Parts: sequence; C-alpha cells; structure tokens
Amino acid sequence: MPRRRITFRQLETFSTVARLNSFTRAAEELHLTQPAVSIQIRQISETIGLSLFEQNGREMALTSAGTELLATVRRLDDVWNRFESAIDGLKGLKRGKLRIGLEMTSKYFLPRMLGAFCQRYPEIAIELEIANREKIVARLRDNEDDLYVMSHPPADMDLVIQPFLSNEYVVVAPVAHRTVGRRLTLRELADESFLLREVGSGSRHIIDEHLQARGIHLKVRLSLASNEAIRELVSSGMGLAVLSRHALGEHPERDGLAILDVDGFPLTQPWSVVHLRNKVLSLPAQAFLDELLHSEPVQPA
Repeated sequence: MPRRRITFRQLETFSTVARLNSFTRAAEELHLTQPAVSIQIRQISETIGLSLFEQNGREMALTSAGTELLATVRRLDDVWNRFESAIDGLKGLKRGKLRIGLEMTSKYFLPRMLGAFCQRYPEIAIELEIANREKIVARLRDNEDDLYVMSHPPADMDLVIQPFLSNEYVVVAPVAHRTVGRRLTLRELADESFLLREVGSGSRHIIDEHLQARGIHLKVRLSLASNEAIRELVSSGMGLAVLSRHALGEHPERDGLAILDVDGFPLTQPWSVVHLRNKVLSLPAQAFLDELLHSEPVQPA
C-alpha cells in the first residue's frame, strides 16, 4: 500500500468523522463541504482497498478496517505530538538567555560546569551574577534570574530546592602551624584567631549555626568578603580559617595551607540549585537544570 497516497489531512478528516459519527458534523467542524469530506474518506478506502464505515440502519459504524485505522491514527497523533514538542525544544534552545545567580564560592566550580552546556548551545547567552548570599537571596526574592546556586537557601520562601553537589567546609591553617597533623577539637582552637567570611555570606551562616549548636565561640580577627584574601592571610600566619573545600584548589599545600583534622569537620552542606516554586523555567533554564542534576562530581579547581 503506497503510504504517500494517504495524507495527514485525510487522516484528520477520517478521525473527525469517526469521533463525531457524522459526515455532516465533521464537515462543519473542519470548515469543509460534506462532499469534500466524503471524497477524502473514499480516497482512503480506495487506497487501502476496504471500507472504513458501514450503515447499521440509521447509525454509522466503523468497520474492522476503520477501527484498525483509527487506532493507528491515534498512535500517529501521539508520535507527532512528541515530535512537535521536541522541535519546539530544539528551536527554543538555539537561542535565548540563561540567567544564573551564584553565591561567591560556587564560582570555583560552576563556570566549568557551564562549559559543556555552552559548547552544545553556543547561541544561548549566559548571564552570571556572582555575589554574597544576602544579595543573591534578594535577587531570588525579586525573581531576577532563572536559577540560583547556593549552599543555604532561605527558609521563608516557597522554593524548589534540588541538591546537586557536596560542599565541605574545612578548618585551614598555615602549613607550619603547631596544630597540623594533630587530631583536634574546636575547643582546643578557641584561643586561635580566625579569619571568616563576612556576615551575610552563605559560608558564614553555616559556620555560625554549627558553632552555636556546639556552644563554641571563636575569636574572629577579621571578616572578609574574599576567599582569596582569606587564603593569603592564613598562609601568611595571620590566623586560621573555615573555608569551602572548593575554594582551596586541588593542592592547598602549594599555597602554604594545611587542612586541619578537627572534630565535627568537614562540615557538609550541599550546593543546591534553587528557583521559586511558581517560576516558569525557560527552555535553556530547564536544560541547564537537568544537566546540573545529572552532572559528574566536580573536583576542586
């Protein structure tokens, strides 16, 4: 049977007649004349060599061939709908914009995770807003971006929160510090000077919660907004720090830093990708979200 002789238009006409059980009503719905509908049905019947409808008194019914064809048309309709969705997705991902808000420390790994995505979709423009937690939360509240990457999402908003990457906070000292190589408790470090991220950052929020739960107060010598500055000051001997493992690089000892063995550490708080629950994600945003959730673990840079 030559398939090219049966058109989508003919199949649409046939399924409409079968659904309405009437040539007249099908013609009205399709904005055709009744003879035009009859001609299309006859053309299909002639192509397959069997009748599609039969009269039972005043009622019209599908023949066995008609029943089989209707089931096939419905399957074709499902396949076509999936095809249209796929094409819409491909069209949407050819161009567009993806806006992501990042807590500062995520800048050490997320740009690398964007690399493969950018290679696949080079026409998509990427906008990254890198700031401390306080500013990122404000942007989230105002729905300024598509997605947000943070370690401590706010609890007072209706959010979709999906963890995707482990984030370990460790205690860091100069490589020649007296505590290096020893098993320690936080209380043993209570007299040490600490350099911590500024109040309002995700890191500081997590660290403060952990210390408060243990009833421990550290001597905070400086609060800084830069992980790089904290690393430099620790290596110079100004004090100890608590930093995300992602902010230390693969070989912290090369920068004059040592990770201490402290009870209660590493302190683990996963990185999560976040958006407002009522946010309608763009196709680029949904594609990148899927990529994040199925990505391989990222090693510290």
